[in-house]
Amino acid sequence: MGRILVDLLDEQIDELSALGEMQQRSRAAVIRDAVSAYVESNRRRPAVDVFSLWKNRRIDGLRYQQELREEW
Repeated sequence: MGRILVDLLDEQIDELSALGEMQQRSRAAVIRDAVSAYVESNRRRPAVDVFSLWKNRRIDGLRYQQELREEW
């Protein structure tokens, strides 16, 4: 496990400490869970990013591809 130095507002530190006490966990454990949740919610999912990419296009995908190839 690595270490990282992060500057937080005093209010954030107080809230993290309160959460840790309420859950009977260390502040570090609460922060690790928060970072994991943030990373998971912002992770790129290529399949989701391209699914229905042509949904709102008015041109057929195959026709578009053929037109592009005609330019070569």
